[in-house]
Amino acid sequence: MDKKLRKFNLILGSLKDTFRLLKRNKVGFIGFLILVFIILMSFIGPYIVPFDTTPRLDKIYVKPSWEHPLGTDSQGRDILSQIVHGGRDVLIVAFLTGLLSTLIAVTLGSLSAFIGGRFDYLITSLADIVLTIPHFPLLSVLAAFIRLKSSFMIAFILALLSWPGLLRAVRAQVLSIKERDFIEAARALDLGTSYIVFSEILPNMMNYIVISFILSMTSAVYAQVGLILLGLVPLASHNWGVMINFAWTRGAIFYKHSIFYILSPIIAISLFQWSLISFTRSLEEIFNPRLGQGV
Repeated sequence: MDKKLRKFNLILGSLKDTFRLLKRNKVGFIGFLILVFIILMSFIGPYIVPFDTTPRLDKIYVKPSWEHPLGTDSQGRDILSQIVHGGRDVLIVAFLTGLLSTLIAVTLGSLSAFIGGRFDYLITSLADIVLTIPHFPLLSVLAAFIRLKSSFMIAFILALLSWPGLLRAVRAQVLSIKERDFIEAARALDLGTSYIVFSEILPNMMNYIVISFILSMTSAVYAQVGLILLGLVPLASHNWGVMINFAWTRGAIFYKHSIFYILSPIIAISLFQWSLISFTRSLEEIFNPRLGQGV
């Protein structure tokens, strides 16, 4: 029982230290709070705020009011409910794309730098080829043959196109780290490539890896919204990108009070992006606490 209590106190103390480091950078902490709010709104909010699907021709593009805090759309439906229900798919695609692209880049980039030789040449050549492919034209062609109807399919394709840049950066980092004394000692002890790469090298790059993952998420948001806006993805589900597409295709720009319908998803996406970028400041404080001490 005492062992469990000590373990609990250790975890609690670690969480307190992490929260203290998060609060050290005010901009990063505000970004963290906004990010948590958007995540809760997108995944818990739909259970609290019902999705308005009832057209009301007498309430088309109504101004914000107590009944409709963000006004209504081209069919008289509440915009706030659409914002609440529209974030889930965007966040899922961003997270999956960032996770998959980071895994590919970190795994291949670190192994490429550590092993070297023909394997390094093969991986870097493949990365160069993918980097030269224009993404949107390729996605336009793929959309003609593949039905991008699920969040997982979109995330998978975006991840396959977004890993080369991070791979080159990870490779450069590993090339520098592998020359250090503790890596040479691990080699002398013949601990094995997988152990040295994943247990010795990558933990020393966690700050860089996590921040790169966050930045990959931001790129994924722009990519998926762009695909939806161009009509390359079926508008089967409802999300912020679909709202922008509908605002464009249904001529919202020509109505006097439609500005709330146009700006609401744009502001939601912008806040999410800003919160991610700002949160990286606090992540730097967590991974390198000496930054906040001016050392």
